[in-house]
Amino acid sequence: MDLTWFVSLLLALIISWFIYSTWDSIYRRRNLPPGPTPLPIVGNVLQIKRGEMVKSLMELREKYGSIYTVYFGHRPIVVLCGYDNIKGTLIDRAEEFSGRGMQPAIDQYMNGHGIVFSNGSRWRDQRRFSLTALRNFGMGKKSIEERIQEEASFVIDEIKTQKEQFIDPTRFLVQAVANVICSVVFGNRFEYSNDSFQNLLTMFGAVFRDMSSVCGQLLEMLPTIMSYVPGPHKRINKSFDKLSDFVLERVKMNEETLDPNSPRDFIDCYLIKQQQEKDNPNFDRENMKMTVLNLFFAGTETVSSTLRHGLLILMRYPEIQAKLHEEIDRVIGENRFPNTDDRSNMPYMNAVLHEIQRYSDVLPLNVPHTTTKDVHFKGYTIPKGTDVYPLLCTVHQDPTKLDCPTKFDPNNFLDDKGCFKKNDCYMPFSAGKRMCVGEGLAKMELFIFLTMILQNFRLSPEKQLTDEDIQPLMAGVANMPKFYRVKFIPRV
Repeated sequence: MDLTWFVSLLLALIISWFIYSTWDSIYRRRNLPPGPTPLPIVGNVLQIKRGEMVKSLMELREKYGSIYTVYFGHRPIVVLCGYDNIKGTLIDRAEEFSGRGMQPAIDQYMNGHGIVFSNGSRWRDQRRFSLTALRNFGMGKKSIEERIQEEASFVIDEIKTQKEQFIDPTRFLVQAVANVICSVVFGNRFEYSNDSFQNLLTMFGAVFRDMSSVCGQLLEMLPTIMSYVPGPHKRINKSFDKLSDFVLERVKMNEETLDPNSPRDFIDCYLIKQQQEKDNPNFDRENMKMTVLNLFFAGTETVSSTLRHGLLILMRYPEIQAKLHEEIDRVIGENRFPNTDDRSNMPYMNAVLHEIQRYSDVLPLNVPHTTTKDVHFKGYTIPKGTDVYPLLCTVHQDPTKLDCPTKFDPNNFLDDKGCFKKNDCYMPFSAGKRMCVGEGLAKMELFIFLTMILQNFRLSPEKQLTDEDIQPLMAGVANMPKFYRVKFIPRV
């Protein structure tokens, strides 16, 4: 009995010490912005609604203001809201906020490699190389623009086979956008019926779904605890393994036929860079593999979701669709492909595309940043290594920049003379030093794909649509258009 009492007392002391230590570390705030009181071990996780991280963070803003602190476990997260705060950090103090914050669902596999989730010299080298490769991609026989035009023509052909039936456009839009990335990275596109291509898309979709699940979101907040909990988040690494095998197989094929004087694709460029930087560990096989995966994730789901949302919105507003048809007919006609030079002569299309991106708000949470040094901002002290969440949705809905943030209105990007104008509320590619390297490619895809579809078809909805029908639907940490079906009616 005495031994049992002693063991119980010792256990109670250990638990009390652990709780005290955790609680003490939580409250060593060092003048962090205010926020809800955290609990030991779990922090503020109980205040994040099940599967609704972004919505919960927006609600906390109403109580604690446009800059506040939440705790995921013992880890403080500084949340930034509104254009002024995000500009003041990511743009005005870009270097201090240029670190990549934790994202456990991906970090557990990528381990700081690649371009998106790396830091320091590794990140700088990967970013500099990737930007150069994408900007100067006049490789082989086709430029990036020609590859997009070619893929858009396949989309048009695919739509025509549907014979004016109401269809869900998700499948062929995802395939088309993924094929653009494939042509850039692997040097060739895939037939839509190709088994390897379909398996690739299936694996990407599985990773995205598992990361967006309730367990996937809990993994972001409580990685240590969730490592012991079964659930769909346990499949993420297995899916990544299969994706990595696919990439490495393609790398091997390129190595066997590489001509350093005539690079065919992004992988060739990387292999050549490796030969030039043999002593630089930042250009090893692991970084190549992860950078390729980063390009796929950054460029496929976001662009295809934006296009899907755009089609839905244009069905809701047939008058906007009609104006676009008129501008396309006047500037391009029906006998040639649109090109990026046309965009400067199409202010209405340019405005509509910007408004689609603002309204659809595909990545409302952004990707986490972290401070690279102790930062003093608006009277607060944010220590080096503190994760920062710049909520892009609060820029896209900033009432100081928009008359009606919740309404779709191309006039947000048009002046009184109908000319295109910039608006600070537009930040779909983030901002500052961590701005998306694929911005130029994504804008080119959105313009050419949407313009070619409208050049050939009129969009007709299956049912009468309302403003509620086109509002983005939160799926984990991303926004998606609600399910719909569309009929593509030929214009000629």
